[in-house]
Amino acid sequence: MNNKIKKLNKTIVKCKKCPRLVNFIKKIKTNKRKQNLNDKYWGKPVPGFGVLKAKLMILGLAPAAHGGTRTGRAFTGDKSGDFLFQSLFITKISNQNYSKNLNDNLKLNSTYITNILKCVPPGDKPLNKELMNCSNYFNSELKNLKQLKVIVTLGKVAFDNCIKNYKKNFQINIKYKFKHGEKYILPDSRILIPCYHPSPRNVNTKIINLEMLNELFSSAKKLAMF
Repeated sequence: MNNKIKKLNKTIVKCKKCPRLVNFIKKIKTNKRKQNLNDKYWGKPVPGFGVLKAKLMILGLAPAAHGGTRTGRAFTGDKSGDFLFQSLFITKISNQNYSKNLNDNLKLNSTYITNILKCVPPGDKPLNKELMNCSNYFNSELKNLKQLKVIVTLGKVAFDNCIKNYKKNFQINIKYKFKHGEKYILPDSRILIPCYHPSPRNVNTKIINLEMLNELFSSAKKLAMF
């Protein structure tokens, strides 16, 4: 990973721009879940991870309270991540079908995983000010991942905020509508693909299943050309 991304991720980890989020993370770190009482919680903003020469970005809204906020890595140690990595392994985007902690030997193939917001917000509802504070980090990721061709957004809120971010930086007249598997050309020529979030709720209600997710990632891989 090049120095710019390393430097960016160090800055993200030390960020204290949003007092509400800083306090919420402290609360999570103190009031651990029963099954994680013996775990040492990361308890800081969660940077993106993956390959510098990534052609594919997988973008969520924010780290999970007892997932990324606990483990220090996005979509790691929670049920949404468990489902996601099954698909990434089947489609040969990752070298294993699980993501448990920072030392589990996970490797991604030409992919970078990150969130719009680097801290977990209370009730999964970030304030506009918090999203604005974090938007510079997302912009830096987009700028430094120079070979990026495709962005897959997990969930409508991540999709909406990705579009919102692009609208700040480019003049956009196209109306982007969240539709699973749809493909949109962004102003910087990257391709945006909305995806249903792989949350337990969506999986249990059959809004999304493994076959749908595999199909979407296979298509994204083909478009990203790796």
